[in-house]
Amino acid sequence: MTSMFRTVMGADFDRLHPQLQRRFSVGLTTGEACTGRGVMDRIWHGGAFVKPFLALGTTRNILVPRPGRSVPFVIENVPYADTYGRETVTFVRTFHLPGRPRRFDAQMVLSPKGDRVLDYLGTHQHLASELHFRAEPDGSLLIRSGEHRFREGLVDVRVPELIGATAEVRESYDERAGRFRISVRVVNRYFGPLFGYEGSFEATYSDIAACGVRPGLRPLREEARA
Repeated sequence: MTSMFRTVMGADFDRLHPQLQRRFSVGLTTGEACTGRGVMDRIWHGGAFVKPFLALGTTRNILVPRPGRSVPFVIENVPYADTYGRETVTFVRTFHLPGRPRRFDAQMVLSPKGDRVLDYLGTHQHLASELHFRAEPDGSLLIRSGEHRFREGLVDVRVPELIGATAEVRESYDERAGRFRISVRVVNRYFGPLFGYEGSFEATYSDIAACGVRPGLRPLREEARA
């Protein structure tokens, strides 16, 4: 078996910078987890109309309610098998804003057909997004979100474009600085930019068999539908 990211990218995965290849090889097969620690130079928000949505999302560890600069940052990529036996990799981001840290939680799983990665957001996985990965000519990684779905109980509906958004993540490796650089933009088709952040971090790797999955890293509820 290979990592879910290599599976969906195929030969394109080999075009990534070697450090990105290692970071996105974390999984149950390699037995490695990755922790990134650094600083977000800037966390930004769109217009005032986004504040209620950001505040609501914060209750489920989705998005970040406050802008900031030079914010200490941690991202934890830890593989585990979820309740339904699926390989899952956490993308749990903690922003150490003044007063209180804020989290933006996501867990990624491979779709049943193995043709895409599904990104379950928040503490209860009510939101699910399709992710599309592409290696850029300079060896960086571009990730774009596709369809978003809301799932709760018997409800399974596509999120309308009017209230939904498209996320774009660009991640690269700066050899001179020895750091990963990341830029995230979340944009609504009708209202424009909503939220984003940019900064850099260093990565360390650990043996998942030795460190396990720390308490609080997994979601409170797991969604079976993919």
